[in-house]
Amino acid sequence: MEVKVLSPIPRPEPKAVEVPPAPHKVWVVYEVKPGDALEAIARRFGVDPRHILWSSGLKDARLYPGQRLLIPIVDQEADAPPRLPPGVEAYRVRPGDTLEAIAKRFGVSLLDLVSANPTLESLDRLVVGSELYIPRKAKGLVVVLGEGQTLLDLAERFGLSPVELARANGVKNPLALRPGDRVLIPGLQAKTTYERLLAKQEAERRARLEAERRRQEELRRLAEQRRRQQEAQRRQAQVRQVSYREGGMRWPLANFQITTYFGGRTPFQRFHTGIDLAAPAGTPIYAAKAGRVEVAGWSSVGYGFHVVLDHGGGLETLYAHMSRIAVRAGQWVEAGQVIGYVGSTGWSTGPHLHFEVRVNGLVKNPLSYLP
Repeated sequence: MEVKVLSPIPRPEPKAVEVPPAPHKVWVVYEVKPGDALEAIARRFGVDPRHILWSSGLKDARLYPGQRLLIPIVDQEADAPPRLPPGVEAYRVRPGDTLEAIAKRFGVSLLDLVSANPTLESLDRLVVGSELYIPRKAKGLVVVLGEGQTLLDLAERFGLSPVELARANGVKNPLALRPGDRVLIPGLQAKTTYERLLAKQEAERRARLEAERRRQEELRRLAEQRRRQQEAQRRQAQVRQVSYREGGMRWPLANFQITTYFGGRTPFQRFHTGIDLAAPAGTPIYAAKAGRVEVAGWSSVGYGFHVVLDHGGGLETLYAHMSRIAVRAGQWVEAGQVIGYVGSTGWSTGPHLHFEVRVNGLVKNPLSYLP
């Protein structure tokens, strides 16, 4: 006998059902007055009379004056955002926003903006994504209704009539306000808070200026320090520079300008036996090469105070027109050692150094021996 196995009949997948959240309820305590009836009270609050019976623990609809009833009311706005007064709108802070720019954009004063947001900590720093309240039509102090507070409490606190405060906030039923709702106090401004924020802003501005001044001063100091270091390194390099050309000499001055070169000049001027290096009087003169001081004194042929160094092998260097000599005859000097100072003694028309190179008594072009 053949047995057939039947496949199970597929069943439909269960459907997902969204269950709405349970309604939020609040209870109003109502004291029965003479002539009140349960049906009339229920109509007034828009609830089922049976709900009043169940909430109040009553078995029948008989009421008596002074009796307290618990009237259940569904709070449709329990999850709604905080209520704003009429004429006040919320604004979400965006990157780059400033309080001053926002006030200008919406055509309100900074004082009005601070009054609508009295918990602000700064006029300059805003948190991106935070919420500001903009008093587009209504002007005044905007406060948060605290837990357990009522509109009557705020009216008493700020010395206003409850009717005036309710009208300014568009409130007909005081029960419509919940903790966290914003309430406009008309005619009041947060001047003390605004002045405190202005003082804080000015103090922060001065602190920024002082910090910037110190930063610029430090940058100038570092720049000057670098300039001096570079100048010192340049001068040191000039002083210690050694040429590997013929003669291996260095320049006898650190800073100068060549005013006359070696060789023939005009037909009416005699042959120039060296080079003239113009420099301020008192500029140090350095030995172009190590050697022994052969001459250190006054010249009768126009060199004025001058020094001649013997470097051996028939090589000599001459330094003329010095204002003061710093070595003596017979002394050994190293290359770069100070031997005197620029002057204008002898046949000279201004402060400069006349520098000569002699080989076996014959003058040579100094530029052939210098770096």
